[in-house]
Amino acid sequence: MPLVKTKNQLKSHLAALDPKGRLGLVPTMGALHEGHATLVEKAVTENDSVVVSIFVNPTQFNDKEDLERYPRDLNADMAVLMDISDRIIVFAPSAEEMYQNDITANTYDFDGLDKVMEGAFRKGHFNGVGTVVETLLRLVAPDRAYFGEKDFQQLQIIKKIVADKSLPVEIIGCPIVRESNGLAMSSRNKRLSKTIRQEASFIYKTLIAAREKFGMKSAKQITDWVTNEFKNHADLELEYFVIADADTLSMETKKQRNKKYRAFIAVYADDVRLIDNIALNY
Repeated sequence: MPLVKTKNQLKSHLAALDPKGRLGLVPTMGALHEGHATLVEKAVTENDSVVVSIFVNPTQFNDKEDLERYPRDLNADMAVLMDISDRIIVFAPSAEEMYQNDITANTYDFDGLDKVMEGAFRKGHFNGVGTVVETLLRLVAPDRAYFGEKDFQQLQIIKKIVADKSLPVEIIGCPIVRESNGLAMSSRNKRLSKTIRQEASFIYKTLIAAREKFGMKSAKQITDWVTNEFKNHADLELEYFVIADADTLSMETKKQRNKKYRAFIAVYADDVRLIDNIALNY
């Protein structure tokens, strides 16, 4: 399983593949866990070869300390991937290589998809995400690219980029993988103490309860209830809870038939920021 660190090396490996074979891409920031492994396993099953990128993208972090604390262990990541398949090419570039020494993000028009939830609290985040994902899609030119639904807003924004840029790739969203207590798997979970990790299971329990209330209560009533629930958990600080249209990500004001809705949440567990979401009516 080759590990390449430059674009030219990657191009050489891609050029040696069967041109008739199907190629998959799984972009990651490393610190791989079972959720990542599920994406890679699906990609390996559906394609002849798979590129897994491991790149902690500096332009999508609005907090320098968060960037510095993000877990990194390339050797451990390689071990995870080696257990999955030998048909994987690992691309682990430096920021200088990825951005060609100009580490700045492009500016995109996401038609408002970036103005709510994560975009509202992380200025410039989605421009950074869009820049590195577009770069990877153009560089690798995969038939399919795989993303987890834990970052559902990101998934919708990537689909928007692909449509706007007419990129010939199928974007595949994959279900959230959870720990045994319901906590959505995340590389950031490694920074949680054992006690806080267990307490953070309350995030998913709250989403489940919100889904149960969705058919009977208004979005405001549910949001108020969630806000009050978190006041009873001193170690968990609610940043936002939003019920939104699953397609447009616009906040729900009055439920409409034939529309799909999701609940989105961001919570600080100690100083670790965790996000999650759940489908409410499908």
